[in-house]
Amino acid sequence: MFSNLAESLDKSFRNLRGVGKISEKNIADSLREVRLALLEADVELGVVKEFIANVSIKAQGTDVLKSVKPGEQIVKIFQDELTNLLGGDQAPINLNPPGYVLLCGLNGAGKTTTAAKLALRLKKEGRRPLLVALDLYRPAAIDQLAKLAEQVDVPCYTPDPTEKDLVKVAKKALKWSKTQNGTVVIFDTAGRQELDTQLLDELKKLHKFLKPGETLLVADSATGQQAVSVAQTFDQEIGITGLILTKLDGDARGGAALSMRAVTGRPIKYIGEGEKIDDLAEFHPNRMADRILGMG
Repeated sequence: MFSNLAESLDKSFRNLRGVGKISEKNIADSLREVRLALLEADVELGVVKEFIANVSIKAQGTDVLKSVKPGEQIVKIFQDELTNLLGGDQAPINLNPPGYVLLCGLNGAGKTTTAAKLALRLKKEGRRPLLVALDLYRPAAIDQLAKLAEQVDVPCYTPDPTEKDLVKVAKKALKWSKTQNGTVVIFDTAGRQELDTQLLDELKKLHKFLKPGETLLVADSATGQQAVSVAQTFDQEIGITGLILTKLDGDARGGAALSMRAVTGRPIKYIGEGEKIDDLAEFHPNRMADRILGMG
C-alpha cells in the first residue's frame, strides 16, 4: 500500500543522505517535498502540518547541522517522528477478564472476517476465544461468521434470525459463553453503508451493557479521508480503544492509515495484509515507519 509514498520519500531523502554539509535551505526543500508526498498519499492536512513542524524544529537544531553526517541525522529524525505519528510503542490488546472484545465499523471493512482472524490469532497464542454474531440485520453475516468459526475451530454463538433486540441477544450470548470455558469473547456487530443514528444508538446501548475491555474499530485503510471521519465519529460517540486496519495489501494511497491514529489518539492494534485467515498481524509503529521510509 505504501509503495508510492515510500518512493516519493526516498526521492526526497536521496539528496540528504551522504551530504557532508547541509544548509537550512536543503532542509526546507526536503520538507516541502515530504509535505507534498504525504498530502498526495491522502494524509489529513492537520496531521501533515504538525508532522512537518515537529521535524523542522528538530532538523534545524545546531547539533544536527554540525554533525558528521547531517543528512543521515535528519532522515533519522523523520523516522522517529513517523514512528511517533503511528503511535510510538506497540499497543497490546487488553484481554483482562472478562475478556470482551467488541468489533465495530462500516459494512465492507472486513469486520466479520477480522473477527475470525483475531480469534485464530488469539487461539494460537494459547487463549480460548469465543465468537458471537451480533449482526441482526444480515443473516448472511451470521452464516459467514459461523462458517469462519468452523474453519478456525472456535465456538460461535449464532442468534435466532427473528431476534432484533441487540442487548437481549447479547445477554443470551453471555449466558452461552459461560458454558464454553472461554477466556476471550469477540463480538461481531452490524455495520452500515454509512454512519447513522440508529447504528450508533444500538452500539451505545450494547457498549454500556457489555463494558468491553476493548472496543476496536475495524477500518478499511483504502477508503481515504472517509475512514478518518468514521474513526472520529465512532470514538466520539462510543469511545473506541483501538483500531484494526484492513486491506493494507492493496494499492490505495494509505494516508488514512497514518491519519486515523493521529486524529483519534487511539492505537492501531492489528493490521490485515491479505485475504488468508491467518493474515492478521500485530501493529508495530517502528516497523511500519521503516517500511514507509524504505528501510524495512
